[in-house]
Amino acid sequence: MSTTATTTATIAAHPPALGNPRQMRRVLLSSFLGSAVEFYDFLLYGTAAALVFGQLFFSDLTPVVATIASFGTLAVGYVVRPLGGAVFGHFGDRIGRKSMLVLTMSLMGVASFAIGLLPTYATIGIAAPVLLILLRLVQGFAVGGEWGGAALMALEHSDERKRGFSASFANMGAPAGAVLSTVVLAVVTLLPDDAFLAWGWRIPFLLSAVLVGIGLYVRLKVTESPLFEQEVVTAVASEKKRLPIVSVLRDNPLSVLLGIGAGVGAFALQALMATFALTIGVQGGLERSTVLWLFAAGSFVQMFALPAYAALSDRVGRRPVMIAGSVAAIVAVYPILRLIASGSVLGVLLGFLVAMPLVQAAMYGPLAAFATEIFATGNRYTGASLGYQLSSTLGGGFAPLIAATLVAGTTAGNGLVRVALFAAGAALISATTVAIAKESSRRNLVAVS
Repeated sequence: MSTTATTTATIAAHPPALGNPRQMRRVLLSSFLGSAVEFYDFLLYGTAAALVFGQLFFSDLTPVVATIASFGTLAVGYVVRPLGGAVFGHFGDRIGRKSMLVLTMSLMGVASFAIGLLPTYATIGIAAPVLLILLRLVQGFAVGGEWGGAALMALEHSDERKRGFSASFANMGAPAGAVLSTVVLAVVTLLPDDAFLAWGWRIPFLLSAVLVGIGLYVRLKVTESPLFEQEVVTAVASEKKRLPIVSVLRDNPLSVLLGIGAGVGAFALQALMATFALTIGVQGGLERSTVLWLFAAGSFVQMFALPAYAALSDRVGRRPVMIAGSVAAIVAVYPILRLIASGSVLGVLLGFLVAMPLVQAAMYGPLAAFATEIFATGNRYTGASLGYQLSSTLGGGFAPLIAATLVAGTTAGNGLVRVALFAAGAALISATTVAIAKESSRRNLVAVS
């Protein structure tokens, strides 16, 4: 017990980031690149679902039904994300964060590469959408374990005064992956339509093999989380045997619910921008490649807005920043959708810039720290992953499918009103959840293990 107490006191007195700034930079780069590669693959699927999968894998259905079915396969990936979070979280809390991150990235890369090789419905019939769904399940399972580990590696290496900023590097991977996937897809959409539908759409998926290789190279150089290593010492000393998932559900059920509710609004808006907004942008009269470039511009600016909001939450607290972002989403979501559907390049660009860097980033930037700080070290990977991924499934996984269903058979104006009300409702849930939660930015993570 004396060894454990001494080690804990040492970590508390000298936060990991302060002793080795070079290692800290490597950790942040790993979290950013790893999650960027994962979200490149994951969001690439969402973009392709909005633009081409309906025609390629559901060509026997009417266009409206094919779009709904395509977004349905997108939702399937979100459904298994909580399972991936629980499984990888369990082993991440037992044997280490780093090894799970290597495994999740490898799985994601294999699944995405395989999607790029899939025959379409015209070639193998019903087997095509079945295989697509199976690979989407693998993608969702891998992403379910990726975010929690990436966020924890940054958070648990960080100076406690910069935890929000450090953890946000995992969240920065989402817009970075969106930029990368959108730019690559926008380039291949410059091909003639028949060439794009025949083989051009496959190129971005096949490129994932290169990105995974780069990500793994960086990730393998990162050291294990010092807080996790301390937890191993503590667990051995006290002979802890309870499973992480049992500890989370028995001791911290409220924390899981808080993690779910806090992210619903951010994920709903993020998913609508990455899928539904692209569809209405094209329907508004702009070229597919133009809408993709404008979305990429909004995502690029969002990469810098996320750490800025996270750093602000280190100074004023997670709650004020996240609540402000949720309220802004409630007010702005309908004007945002109208701008994107306007058919004007300037209007669509403004819509994406308001939606992502200004509004969604305020909700999402501090979320990585908030969702992880509410759990103890011994079950933090499991708890944070479970809450985050359930939130992602409920808020983002079904948002495109719900949006497509809400606009089916309605006039354009009425459909946008319905989608806006849905997104505003999700943001209201987040605002309410964060309002009733305790401020987590000043919590001592070393003492809670």
